[in-house]
Amino acid sequence: MALVWVTGTSGAGKSAICERLRKWGELTVDTDWEGYNHWVDRTTGEVVLDPPYPPPPGWLDRYGWRIDRAQVEALAAETRDSTAFLCGTVENEEEVRDLFGLVVCVVIDDETLRARLLSRTSNAFGRNPEELAACLGHNPGVEARYRQLGATIVDGTRSLDEVAAAVLAAARSGG
Repeated sequence: MALVWVTGTSGAGKSAICERLRKWGELTVDTDWEGYNHWVDRTTGEVVLDPPYPPPPGWLDRYGWRIDRAQVEALAAETRDSTAFLCGTVENEEEVRDLFGLVVCVVIDDETLRARLLSRTSNAFGRNPEELAACLGHNPGVEARYRQLGATIVDGTRSLDEVAAAVLAAARSGG
């Protein structure tokens, strides 16, 4: 039994995977929508309750999308005897990585990433030019970085059912 971190670049499909696994009866948490993640001022540490949209130029340089360790610890304790999928991406992942039994990284190419961010309807993040550039700048190193960490890599360009099934299979096999 494990807490499984499903991560990848914004637009890789984490929220869709989370929803699909939930429909299949799995315990899932979408960190973006269920209160685990917050914009935080990197200078002061203050949580930003009402971030501007679209963000002004340079905003992403000062503010980071971070996860609350205490909430992840509580979920890990609550689900100790089962498997739960925590889906999201944050800049302070190293602060919570020890709480996961498995890390699954969903990867996509830049063309797919651009198309998904510019057309998605679930949220607006990535449509703004600064956000899009940040996502595209982050994407090339994701797979290599997570391979070095021993994560299971899943091709997020396949159909949603195939990707969700691959994530579930990785969790059932332990990686």
